[in-house]
Amino acid sequence: MDAEAATVATGIPVTGRAGESMLTTRLRAMLSWPNMRERAPAPADPVTALIKAHHQVHSGSDVALLRRAYLVAERMHRGQMRKSGDPYITHPLAVAEILAHLGMDGTTLAAALLHDTVEDTSYTLAQLRADFGPDVAHLVDGVTKFDKAHFGARAEAETIRKMIVAAGQDIRVLVIKLADRLHNMQTLDARSAASRARIAGATREVLVPLCDRLGIQALKRELEDKVLLFLDPEEYERIDGMVSNRPDWNDYVQNLVTLGRGALRREKLDGRVKPRPRHYYSIWKDTQQAGSPVPMDLPRIVVILEGDDPDCYAALCAVHQQWKPIPGRFKDFIAAPKNNLYRSLHTTVLGPGDQMVEVLIRTEQMHRAVEYGVVAPFRYPARQSRRSTALSLFNPVRTAPREVVPPPRQHGEHAWLRRALDLEQAAPDAVQFVETLRCDLAEQQIQVFAWGRQLLLPAGASPVDVAYELGTRTGDRCVAATVNGVLTPLNAALTDGDVVDILVSRARNHPGPRREWLEFVKSPNARLRLSRRFTEPEVAAGTVSDRLQLGRAAIGLALRRRDRALADEQRLISLAQALDYPDLDTLLIAVAEHRVSADTIVDQLIASVDNQNEAARTPPVNVVPPRRDAADTPPRRSSTSLAR
Repeated sequence: MDAEAATVATGIPVTGRAGESMLTTRLRAMLSWPNMRERAPAPADPVTALIKAHHQVHSGSDVALLRRAYLVAERMHRGQMRKSGDPYITHPLAVAEILAHLGMDGTTLAAALLHDTVEDTSYTLAQLRADFGPDVAHLVDGVTKFDKAHFGARAEAETIRKMIVAAGQDIRVLVIKLADRLHNMQTLDARSAASRARIAGATREVLVPLCDRLGIQALKRELEDKVLLFLDPEEYERIDGMVSNRPDWNDYVQNLVTLGRGALRREKLDGRVKPRPRHYYSIWKDTQQAGSPVPMDLPRIVVILEGDDPDCYAALCAVHQQWKPIPGRFKDFIAAPKNNLYRSLHTTVLGPGDQMVEVLIRTEQMHRAVEYGVVAPFRYPARQSRRSTALSLFNPVRTAPREVVPPPRQHGEHAWLRRALDLEQAAPDAVQFVETLRCDLAEQQIQVFAWGRQLLLPAGASPVDVAYELGTRTGDRCVAATVNGVLTPLNAALTDGDVVDILVSRARNHPGPRREWLEFVKSPNARLRLSRRFTEPEVAAGTVSDRLQLGRAAIGLALRRRDRALADEQRLISLAQALDYPDLDTLLIAVAEHRVSADTIVDQLIASVDNQNEAARTPPVNVVPPRRDAADTPPRRSSTSLAR
């Protein structure tokens, strides 16, 4: 058919392409269009990255819990935005991804996804417990902050205290808190300058030392670098410029790695040698301590051995045969681990070109503990015979509903957390406890020896601090001290490695400690003991658990006076929400502190029950005849809220 005939037959003029009609052209174009699925791809699954990271460590884990937790969190946070303008759900999702890369288990990731729901949405802790179980609920409750509207200036201190107590039952509470703060630091640009300085300062003062105590160097390094970035951006940029523009640095370090591997092979030691570059905050700290006008950063490598502790000392000999050691630059943290269980050998040698080089030597097991600390049993579950072993190993439980008896301690396993829990019990109130905790988290510490014991104390500690570490009676009766065999004043500052002997009075009329000791003691134990002796708190507030118990007792007494009994707490939880309290604990503490009357609470509780029964116009199934022995016997558990 020619062009003219085609035009007549179709009514559509042909194009100039080999007699092809416009209809044909359109058909070709339509057939070449991508289908709707190609043009508008389905949105990516928001939890894909989280599940992928989780499966890299826990390949057989069931991810249904994570998907369900994400859906609940997304629904509850819908409409909420962060300071950056991003949907709020991006924050809990990012926190969960940080924890997944650390190697945490599914329960922890689910709690991370939900960790702000109870605090910032209408989702209650009771609902969360019913939906996800007691473990997830405990973790979320542990990181939920107390409401400033009800606790005022004490809210932050009460929150920290609550978090430490919750960590005594499950260490994962603190791990979630650290991941939460890390993501907040990663997105701190969206905050005002004043907020950036405040949050970065609090991170450096409490969260970074806490991360160090838990041994999670994988988190600590980035936290510290973010702190430096926001507190001293000029110094951060100066260090960044130095690190980015060092000529031949990588070649020099790679040569060290090659020579180190050769030294191991000659001694027939199985292991690997890796570069171990310092992070920016570490460079800054060493520069400040040395008073250097330029950033100080020595080349550094780490030797990781497949064997046991003795192989580390064999590797040390191999390194010292390869390079000349520098006297006074050797530290043995295997025989004397740090308080966060850090174990390695440190030595400094003269490398090629007479350049000082730092060498770290450790086993593979030590390396895992150094990098991940309390997280290591979760990241490497194959090393644990059972899941419960991993939990009990790092959970210094004292008394809890889900009590786990820890195995025999090795190398003082997490003595710091046990110590913090003991300080919490001894502190008269939350504010005093937090002040003591901050003192205990002092980054600079020294190691001294007294009466055959190895003691870790804050830098600048005195013999009085040593005395109180040996015992309260020893501290109270301390009269003199010798340091390295020399009689020394009680206010003298000790140095690392000192051997201290405390002399105590045996006189019955000994006057006891002196108030002026408070001016120079550094250790939290000494400060707490002396503060309790010489200062009286304005209000004997007691611990959080004490006040919760007092609040419950006051409400129970008010119910008895009305010949009623509380069968379960659900009605009380509903009343707390109706009265604008964030949770039941806050209401109970308000009752204990006489900020609201127990009689008022009980009257409203009874009124709500009676009104509901009257509205239903049915016999009040939750009201029973008065019992003569109600004051002597506990209320019978039933499905009712109040019994009369």
